[in-house]
Amino acid sequence: MAEHKHGEMDISVQEKTFAGFINFTIKTVAVIIVAVLLLAMFNA
Repeated sequence: MAEHKHGEMDISVQEKTFAGFINFTIKTVAVIIVAVLLLAMFNA
């Protein structure tokens, strides 16, 4: 079994996936906030 050496693994794919997830989450939250504000303004 190979020894694990900290910091040698290529994590570029994981970093891109995480960045995409964060980007998707931010955009989704922004859409939800806009939708809630529109509902509050036009449903009063």
